[in-house]
Amino acid sequence: MFNIDLWREIFQNIAKNKLRTILSGFTIAFAILLFTLLSGIGKGLMNNFTEQFASDAYNSIYIWSGKTSKPYKGLQSGRDIQFKNDDFRFILDEFDEELEMVSPRIQRYNVKAVYKAESYRYTIRAVYPSYQVLESAKMEAGRFLNMLDLEERRKVVAIGRLVAQDLFGVRNAIGKSISLDDISYRVIGVFNDPGGDNDERFIYMPFSTAQRLYGNTDHLDEFGLTYDPGYSSSKALSFGTKILKKLKAKHKISPRDQSGIRMFNYAMRNEQVNGMMIGLNVIILFIGIGTLIAGVIGIGNIMVYIVKERSKEIGIRKALGATPRSIVGMIMQESIFVTALAGYFGLLMGMFVLELIGSNLNDYGIVDPSVGTSVIVGATIILVLAGTIAGYVPAKQAARIKPIEALNDD
Repeated sequence: MFNIDLWREIFQNIAKNKLRTILSGFTIAFAILLFTLLSGIGKGLMNNFTEQFASDAYNSIYIWSGKTSKPYKGLQSGRDIQFKNDDFRFILDEFDEELEMVSPRIQRYNVKAVYKAESYRYTIRAVYPSYQVLESAKMEAGRFLNMLDLEERRKVVAIGRLVAQDLFGVRNAIGKSISLDDISYRVIGVFNDPGGDNDERFIYMPFSTAQRLYGNTDHLDEFGLTYDPGYSSSKALSFGTKILKKLKAKHKISPRDQSGIRMFNYAMRNEQVNGMMIGLNVIILFIGIGTLIAGVIGIGNIMVYIVKERSKEIGIRKALGATPRSIVGMIMQESIFVTALAGYFGLLMGMFVLELIGSNLNDYGIVDPSVGTSVIVGATIILVLAGTIAGYVPAKQAARIKPIEALNDD
């Protein structure tokens, strides 16, 4: 029940002892300020990792061929492994139920692209239509490759946003023809990519078109695939190992050979990042709790002094009929109020500092540091608990004061 007289008394007591109130609140304010800054920086690091992951599907695996480093089954080391269309069909047949999608890829570097007077060099990727999922590419205009482009070996391309900007400026690129190493292609789409500028300087063409035009072979460079996004990290890693093992067996490569066929499984990076974030959160929590405990001890000691200072007053209250419960409530209410007020000041200061310096932290891998609703709610609960803990011992001490002893206290 709201007691206006009690609150008036608390405010009068605070106004009468400004310095004491400031000192008692400082440690809590500093603790919450530090906790807010650490939480914001942790969130900024997480944002950076999320941004890095946005360049590709998080449940993806990339496989490419290399050169063997160990002899195996009578075959010498140093063999060049060449993937072919047969390997693509092999993966489809062996792992169809576990795959979400798969695409082979041929990559050509430093290809000269020309449109009228504009000329630049880019990397070309020849892929299946499903490769759009792997790169998380979003169409700004037109469309990506489709299966008809692949079946008819059409000379069409989807270009990155920065490629379109270089070659066409503000003009519409869709339907225009560009020359790639003196071969004409029609632009069917312009995409953007959350991976950033580098990923927006690629040009995609149908996989079958590249095989016909560049060597007329069934050779390919690598595979990109995605698996069930519901897989745990351990299951995703196990799935990747199984694919690698079967491909090595198909190409007669030693199971211990690390260079004949190489693989990058995003689950490994997911696991590393998750481990790093757990460690970071533990550190933040440890420092935050440690600082908060110091603050609680500080305000608790000051509240003990307050109780001693007001012992005569408390004795008079008890002599006039105040119950121990009312004495405890009065002390704890003041403690919680001062703690909450100081803590929220620290929270607001922390948020202000993060807003002030946030853009300057990008160079250090901290992107958009901020505190979310969960942190604010958590801080509220922590502040109430801190005030309760800080005020409990002094309040119990006040409740035990005997009126006669308090009145005789000099």
